[in-house]
Amino acid sequence: MMINKAYEIYLTLEKHLQKRSVEEYIRDVNEYVTFLNENNLVISDFNITDLELYISRCKSRGLSSYALARKISSLRSFCRFLQLKEYRNDNPSTFLEQPKKGTIYPTVFSEEEVDSILELIDLSKPIGIRDRALFELIYSCGLRISEVASLTMESLFLNEGIIKIRGKGDKDRYVPIGDAAIYWLDVYLKDSRPKLMKSSCLSTFCFLNNRGQVLSRKGIWKNFKALLQKANLEGKVHTLRHSFATHLLKGGADLRSVQELLGHADISTTQVYTHYNTNELEDQYRKYHPYEN
Repeated sequence: MMINKAYEIYLTLEKHLQKRSVEEYIRDVNEYVTFLNENNLVISDFNITDLELYISRCKSRGLSSYALARKISSLRSFCRFLQLKEYRNDNPSTFLEQPKKGTIYPTVFSEEEVDSILELIDLSKPIGIRDRALFELIYSCGLRISEVASLTMESLFLNEGIIKIRGKGDKDRYVPIGDAAIYWLDVYLKDSRPKLMKSSCLSTFCFLNNRGQVLSRKGIWKNFKALLQKANLEGKVHTLRHSFATHLLKGGADLRSVQELLGHADISTTQVYTHYNTNELEDQYRKYHPYEN
């Protein structure tokens, strides 16, 4: 078995990484293997100097510290794999320095912008009702695009006002649904979804395309991009998730609760959203404090 394929199996079955993460790791490692081949090096012989030379070349291409940090993480993972599976006896990445990643604050929509996006959806067709329910749900529950795409009918508990989400690492969490999302989901499930269903393709997934098959991540992204163009706004589907977290914290929710709702393993990932509240507090201070006027 080729090493790259063995590494892919290792990431998927032993490390339980999501498909997208596996693809990123494999892409980084393939790029490094190409570098080795160009320099007449093999997997069993490269050393820390070779790793540092490769990273130096990546830096010369103008990669951000975030991109460099990801490549180094990929190389470290690959080297651990090589040692673990006895392709080599040592781990040359042990002393590879990790660059500090600058804090990247996510883009968010204002509450008014979220409303304007949702109001632009054409409700005259079943796919319009579907999209209204879909994007209402993403914003109401702070879902990742992969989570909403894989949502099944058996994961909906509308009478109880909750849904079960299968998140990263195949971890389940239960998330409450807002009234608006419940309303549009009910309309979609009773009226529009039956019209999208095909007798030859009885899907258990909640959101379907016009062929009766599961609505793909690409399809969700494409439909949302069209809405953003109409609204003259910049962002992604994931921006609705960022907005969900930011608006909750702005409204007074505690950080730990937002962490649980988002399915973050580490609260430091959630803390990035407090940046907006800090900025708002500063604006309010400068606006109303008597010594600032």
